[in-house]
Amino acid sequence: MKTIQCDIVSAQDAIWSGEAAQVFATGVSGELGIYPRHTPLITQLKPGPVRVVDEAGEEQFFFVGGGIIEVQPHMVTVLADTAARGEDLDAASAQKAKEEAERAIADRTGEMEVAEAQAKLAEAIAQLQALEQLRKKVKR
Repeated sequence: MKTIQCDIVSAQDAIWSGEAAQVFATGVSGELGIYPRHTPLITQLKPGPVRVVDEAGEEQFFFVGGGIIEVQPHMVTVLADTAARGEDLDAASAQKAKEEAERAIADRTGEMEVAEAQAKLAEAIAQLQALEQLRKKVKR
């Protein structure tokens, strides 16, 4: 089976590195499906899930809070603002972050604070959606 080297890193840590048969992520222009020998590309990532099918056929699930993905024919690098393994996601924390961001937006204290709250809200919603996708995958 042909594979592509995949590295997922955040500003704080290296999250995962290994050989992948497929990598799926959500770019600003839509869904990306990356296979070995993919055409080079670089694009921004939306907050959301990144799925990696490793060389054994096992699916690895990650959440990124935005960032950049760089694709070369033999390597994929995900440079995430924040990243976590799927099993490390916490629904209660994501729900709390969503509610706090919604309150901050409702208070409308300042333009910069509202923009920051909207970004946090988008990330919290994406994290909750990623958790839902992970739960559906586990039930199969």
